[in-house]
Amino acid sequence: MSKRGILAIISGFSGAGKGTIVGELVKKYGYAISISATTRSPREGEEEGVNYFFKSREAFEEMIDREEFIEYAQYVGNYYGTPKSYVMQQLDAGRDVLLEIEMQGALKVKEKFPEVTLIFITPPNVSELRRRLEGRGTETQEVIDQRIARAKEECAYMQKYDYIVVNDQLEACVEEMHALLQSLHCARNNQRDFIDDIIAGFRDI
Repeated sequence: MSKRGILAIISGFSGAGKGTIVGELVKKYGYAISISATTRSPREGEEEGVNYFFKSREAFEEMIDREEFIEYAQYVGNYYGTPKSYVMQQLDAGRDVLLEIEMQGALKVKEKFPEVTLIFITPPNVSELRRRLEGRGTETQEVIDQRIARAKEECAYMQKYDYIVVNDQLEACVEEMHALLQSLHCARNNQRDFIDDIIAGFRDI
């Protein structure tokens, strides 16, 4: 098995349950979640290095110039980004790292790091997606309709993901995700050092 951790990106429609699934994977199996950097101010209860790495705008833009982010974006006037150093430290320590980011950002990461695995989480059908969004009870019908319309557009991204995982029953989906993530350790892209060691071992034979 590979001693280095694997990096996987988790995406999906709003209402697919990806945040809940990632939370269960962390709690049950000890996966690491990438901690984002942001220029927004800390909210009550948020801690540096736990919820976010809080940066000034100047410091964040210096990190951009030094290409220190795996990906970054601006949202409502603030920067958000995934620091490369934190992710690499976790991977080098042998921890498997999950990034929960939207589809466009995920594809940008895949361009830079082809070894990254993209996993798309979806409900079993559109009716179930609508039921879950309405079941939250926190959004107007107009917002729900907007999320459904957005999900319709996002269907095009599914073709570009490595794996599609259906979240029908939460516990079963968490177990399926864990099995999938662990199988990635055996993927050729994640065994390059081991392959090199085996080849080197044959050189003197």
